[in-house]
Amino acid sequence: MHLADNPRPPLPEWITEAYVVLSAEISDSDTEDSNQQAPSIDQDRAVDILCATDRLTLEPGDANHAITRLLERGYFYEVDGELRVTLPAAE
Repeated sequence: MHLADNPRPPLPEWITEAYVVLSAEISDSDTEDSNQQAPSIDQDRAVDILCATDRLTLEPGDANHAITRLLERGYFYEVDGELRVTLPAAE
């Protein structure tokens, strides 16, 4: 049997939309803390952002589920409770 390039089912559209919202927020968050090397946001703030955005209608449990799925799939990674966007490999 031939394996597909990505045998996992695609993420639901609402979770990929959560990624779009959060990755834009993370990219726009230029930190004033010179010790921080990569843009990031606190996971609790990420939940608040997802619950407040007009692009989605989520409750905190839904927002946490979306973040968990995005972490499991490697869209984000976590450092000390902060979410960072995983950058695609340079070609």
